[in-house]
Amino acid sequence: MNHKLATGVLLLLAWSCQIMAAPVFGLDDPDRVPDQYIVVLKVHKQKGATELPDAADAVAIKHQARIERKYRRTLDGFVARVPKGRLADLANDPRVEYIEVDRIIHLDATQVPATWGLDRVDQRNLPLDSSYTYNGTANAVSVYIIDTGIRLSHTEFAGRAQSGYSVINDGRGTNDCNGHGTHVAGTVGGARYGVAKEANLYAVRVLDCKGSGLMSGVIAGVDWVASNHTGPSVANMSLGGGASTSLDRAVRNAVATGVTFVVAAGNSNANACNASPARVAEAITVGATTSTDARASYSNWGSCVDVFAPGSSITSAWSSGDSSVMTISGTSMASPHVAGVAALYLADHPAATPAEVSTNIIDTATSNHLSGIGSGSPNKLVYSLLTIDSSSGGATPAICPAGYEVFTGNLAFSGDYAYQPNGTYYFSANGTQSGKLIGPAGSNFNLDLWRWNGRSWQTVGSSTGAASDESISYSGSSGYYVWRIVSASGSGDYSFCLQRP
Repeated sequence: MNHKLATGVLLLLAWSCQIMAAPVFGLDDPDRVPDQYIVVLKVHKQKGATELPDAADAVAIKHQARIERKYRRTLDGFVARVPKGRLADLANDPRVEYIEVDRIIHLDATQVPATWGLDRVDQRNLPLDSSYTYNGTANAVSVYIIDTGIRLSHTEFAGRAQSGYSVINDGRGTNDCNGHGTHVAGTVGGARYGVAKEANLYAVRVLDCKGSGLMSGVIAGVDWVASNHTGPSVANMSLGGGASTSLDRAVRNAVATGVTFVVAAGNSNANACNASPARVAEAITVGATTSTDARASYSNWGSCVDVFAPGSSITSAWSSGDSSVMTISGTSMASPHVAGVAALYLADHPAATPAEVSTNIIDTATSNHLSGIGSGSPNKLVYSLLTIDSSSGGATPAICPAGYEVFTGNLAFSGDYAYQPNGTYYFSANGTQSGKLIGPAGSNFNLDLWRWNGRSWQTVGSSTGAASDESISYSGSSGYYVWRIVSASGSGDYSFCLQRP
């Protein structure tokens, strides 16, 4: 063989070997765990799922790696201790897609000297009215708290909090010895402090008593949720760190199983697009606000943030006792407000996909009320009184004036009637109650406003025109109110627009 040609062939072979090597992510991460790696395998269409564990074992044995954990649903791979000097050989194995260093994940929450978050999410404008109005309790929805565990016996949960899964091997199971997970669960579904007051809560413990854990353990928690969730499901992740290809993929694949994931944007006052799982487009990423509708100084920002929610000085349950509470701050506290709203939405629309849940929450959020949101961030604050057009699964068209809530319904015959909002009454502060009815052409729908006087419902406003478009504006004192829509003649769909003080 010609010497120059032989040299060229050898160089080409060497170059080919280099480009075949799988990438290794995170080697310079300061929180890396020495010699421990997340190994993701290539998936071949001809391979069945049952063959993946065998492939993991074969790869590990060849490179003298000790497998710590295998993933079942969200990643095709495993976590392993790899002997020094064997990483390069492992990366050159043609069965390996990529390798990522395992690293430590921390919580970000700050104790502060109470709660206003619930008060804020059910109204469009400040000032706060010292009340939280809700149209459901999400008692048929499962919410998975991927965190430090939950104090299951806390009075906030009344038996609704259950043990799910733990990757922390300290003998405590899913019991919370930190407080963070119990606080998060309380904001999602506590009887007093929760958005969705009867949601079923599952503790998925991936962080220890100090609020730390491994990236591989967090992925294992996500993997468990993807494999074991039942019914309409939400997962909350009030944790995160630097960018992680493996965690991103795990969350993305878990969403594909039907679980709506809500994640904290992070507490570094930095671009959320550089953090995981905050940068996952399929998840709902939440930034934090203060009681003055300003972005919290610590909250991450940017185009990867989907919506903001109250996060500063949030009071909720704590793990030190069955009636303990604590007030802390962080995007960790903002995320569970949105997870609770997602649970309320799924309670009314149990077949909704994660994409539909996300779209409705974002589209229904209060717009252009926040200050200092950061470059590229959406000016959107979560709003808990969601409405959708059930026939399409999407958000209700904007037929109401800006600042109004939208409710829809149907009257089937002359004399039929319905109550709004959502079939019930509500408590309101002093001020003006405004309602607008848009009914079907060719029918005559009327609109009434009732107020409870302490003994019975009293009509305080009535609009009975010849058509189906009616409006009422009533200024009154604080109390309980309900709207009634009545068909004087005809039938069909209607929309009701409501503005409260």
